[in-house]
Amino acid sequence: MLLPQEIIRIKRNGDSLSSEQISSFVDGLVSNKFNDAQVGSMAMAIFQQGMNTEEIVALTTCMMNSGDVLSWPELDAPIVDKHSTGGVGDKVSFMLAAIVAACGAYVPMISGRGLGHTGGTADKLESIEGFNVQPSIAEFKRITKEVGVAIISQTENLAPADKRLYGIRDVTGTVESIPLITASILSKKLSAGLDVLVMDIKVGNGAMMHDIEQATALARSIVSVANSAGVKTQAIITDMNQVLGTTAGNALEIYETVKYLTGKQREPRLHLVVVTLAKAMLMNTGIASDDASAQILVDNALSSGKAAEKFEMMIAALGGPKDLIENPWNSMTKATMIQEVLAPAHGYITGMQTRDIGMTVVGMKGGRLANDDKIDHSVGFDRILPVGTVVNKGDVIARVHANSEDVIAYASQKYIKAVDISESAGEVFPVIYQTIN
Repeated sequence: MLLPQEIIRIKRNGDSLSSEQISSFVDGLVSNKFNDAQVGSMAMAIFQQGMNTEEIVALTTCMMNSGDVLSWPELDAPIVDKHSTGGVGDKVSFMLAAIVAACGAYVPMISGRGLGHTGGTADKLESIEGFNVQPSIAEFKRITKEVGVAIISQTENLAPADKRLYGIRDVTGTVESIPLITASILSKKLSAGLDVLVMDIKVGNGAMMHDIEQATALARSIVSVANSAGVKTQAIITDMNQVLGTTAGNALEIYETVKYLTGKQREPRLHLVVVTLAKAMLMNTGIASDDASAQILVDNALSSGKAAEKFEMMIAALGGPKDLIENPWNSMTKATMIQEVLAPAHGYITGMQTRDIGMTVVGMKGGRLANDDKIDHSVGFDRILPVGTVVNKGDVIARVHANSEDVIAYASQKYIKAVDISESAGEVFPVIYQTIN
């Protein structure tokens, strides 16, 4: 048997771990043969010394195989998913999954809960009364086959080694490690039995990766490892220097999703990210042969109402209402109070402290400070004006949704502090930076 302290020592000294040593570590995560202190030490050793591609592939594959690994022999079309590294106002998964399913692919999406300042896809879905984010694997597979799309949260039996390692990374200051981020994301995603994966790597002051060099390094790592593990993968680096769309907060983001799918409101930056990722998914699966044909398919899925229909069918199949598209607020709780946030001066909106806005939503109980915190799905911001907008003093730059005067005052003050208004126009970041193949 390989002793935990010996495996830790090898990596601490900067040497490469063998497949057998990595397998022993992952087995120790599940069996508790590595205690919490040893897991933390191993995470720190990897954080400090890094891993080569072969090591990351082995770690990813072992963590993927630590629990259930799905297969889809019953499906007759490509199986594709997308994963985002997280941000504020990122409701892309809902529109994207519905569009791609409407174009003929199967989209079994295993999503996460909120982490730190970033909102969680599963938390947003739980804004909808009756929606079950943790069905059985059999139900997940049945709904994916019948509807074409199912979005659920990670189950206990999907990549359990990652679940334990992630919890310890979170409290040992080892989250921002490219090898560990890569293995964590891919062990969960690849256990879903995908043919194709498209990664949305966020960069900016509201993302885990703050600069383009970090984002590119993570994108290259994920693409290299996933393709080495047998899943065709492409990464697209997108901007998170401001809130994506016009809302931040669980129910408000679901409402924006409904408005997007029905064509009532498609904020340009959000729309560009959704369409770019959708086209990548369609081309990588072979459903579309080129960018132009992919664009036609996306446009048709939206204009025909088929994407909206797919989303509503999925919501109903997982326990939600049958009329979400028609009557979204019938099955979601509205905040009791709405307060306009007014521009304190005339000028251009030149920047947002996006992380601060995300943390303000968390502070309003729209996210968790501890794992067992109860979320208030109704709170958040809407009518958020984008960077580059010219405003007059007293113009509405956002609205706060909350359930008490104290929270309204807190959120309004935080939002004003998080937005920069200047006399001259500032830099507006591109929405899409680059694609990594």
